[in-house]
Amino acid sequence: MWWLLWALAALLGLFCTLDVGYFLRVAAVVARAWFQPPIWDPTAEQTQTGRVSPRDIDMCHMNNARYLRECDFARFSLYARNGVFKALRALDASMVVGATTIRYRRALCLGEGYELRSRVVTWDDKAFYLEQRFVSTKDGLVCAAMYCKQSVVRSSPGKIMQHLCKRKVECPEFPVDLQHWVNFISASSQALRAESGLDGKNA
Repeated sequence: MWWLLWALAALLGLFCTLDVGYFLRVAAVVARAWFQPPIWDPTAEQTQTGRVSPRDIDMCHMNNARYLRECDFARFSLYARNGVFKALRALDASMVVGATTIRYRRALCLGEGYELRSRVVTWDDKAFYLEQRFVSTKDGLVCAAMYCKQSVVRSSPGKIMQHLCKRKVECPEFPVDLQHWVNFISASSQALRAESGLDGKNA
């Protein structure tokens, strides 16, 4: 009997201290991706379907933070299917989110279905740049669009693409709107370095 109480207490502590649902969802998304057809073109678009549930909403529409959470899961799936995760392991590298920007165009309401379309747009020496769009299945409207800067640690996007494609791959041209956002990130970094007295240092 005591062991059952200890187990319940441990589970309660786990759920109180960690976002258990998030980690379980990540595991399920990656496991599902392994059984889906691989995406041979690393820049190809992946589409996932979803529906707004009661857990996603505030004021009867999808909470703004839920969009970012769903984008997280979609990127995990994309990287598992297009081979980026395998390349990272082979190169002893990792990736972190360096920046995101999202535009909300129309609310996704309770029960509304959507497609989450994710793709690698381009890359530079330090990061991949992805676009993720929420497209309503009701009317085909792009309800939200996000850019994500995925910074590569201990390697480079070029080396990852070369590992995947077995040849050197030229990066696609930056779309105008994405280039404006990258310029903003650079200007913001310079301003913050100056504010912190780190001018001339890599920070």
